Amino acid sequence: MELNADGDITRIYDKVNAREVLPAGAVANQFQAHEDRPLNWDAWDVDIFLRDKMWLADPASSIRVVEAGPLRATLEIKRRILSSDYTQRISLRHNSPQIDVVTDIDWRERAIFLKVAFPVDVLSPKATYEIQWGNTERPTHWNTSWDWARFETCAQKWVDLSEGGYGVSVLNDCKYGHDIKDNVIRISLLRGPGSPDPTADLGHHTFAYSILPHAGGWDERTVRAAYALNDPLIARKSAGRSAKGTNAPLVVCDAPNVIIETVKWAEDGNGIIVRLYDTQRRRGPITLTTSFPLRAAMRTNLLEEEKQALSVEGNRVRYSIRPFEIVTLRLIPA
Repeated sequence: MELNADGDITRIYDKVNAREVLPAGAVANQFQAHEDRPLNWDAWDVDIFLRDKMWLADPASSIRVVEAGPLRATLEIKRRILSSDYTQRISLRHNSPQIDVVTDIDWRERAIFLKVAFPVDVLSPKATYEIQWGNTERPTHWNTSWDWARFETCAQKWVDLSEGGYGVSVLNDCKYGHDIKDNVIRISLLRGPGSPDPTADLGHHTFAYSILPHAGGWDERTVRAAYALNDPLIARKSAGRSAKGTNAPLVVCDAPNVIIETVKWAEDGNGIIVRLYDTQRRRGPITLTTSFPLRAAMRTNLLEEEKQALSVEGNRVRYSIRPFEIVTLRLIPA
């Protein structure tokens, strides 16, 4: 990864796939501030003429290496956009294609909409946006009035732009507005509406996003990296207990396209509820393995009402999942 003296990313080279990630002459991780005066509702509407006026961040006042260990290297960059100061920590990790960016900003703007832009060297007529329990696709052109109306699109943990053999996913931990035009991916970060709350968004914010280049289209790598960014592994040392030995997962699925989203006690106290879903529009048999022996298992609805008994073998239960299906299971320990 290469940066210019201003602190912008000017080159990302994927060594494994021998691929330039950014177009020639492009600038990535670029903060773009727009005048934000929607025609109707300040805090809800995002109008397409938002792009007509734009300010960029000032050159960096400080760039320094703050981490240079065997597992991670991090640059700290201090900058200012309009009246708001911010600090970014850009990290690369050992054996990982992912670039992580953590931003701390003291937001002081009114009637301003802040976005961050990532132009990528990918040609695709459509982009993929993660939604709860699945994903949706939107065109990357604005050729029709329908496209104009939905230029700003909701996504949860990730968006992706992929062509035939390569793509780039952009992950985030708390920002849900995006627009993708041609080959430029942008995340909506902050704004300064005057109504109904004239102080909305003012003050200190911390948020993270990541750039994840990958061969082929998006798959379980993107989904799992996005989950890891939003729900990082937490390590704790237990007082008075030995660190030796292993702890098996409470429940695990053998299909990489299936995400176990929820594990909870049943509302009636009879067993454990496991909710999972298919992320990639695939069908087929899956096997769940628990760390405890099972007496029974059944498929339920969202109200945890039992609908279908499933056969169990020791600590395993099998199920045939359908594309994008959301499955709720009741697992009863032996």
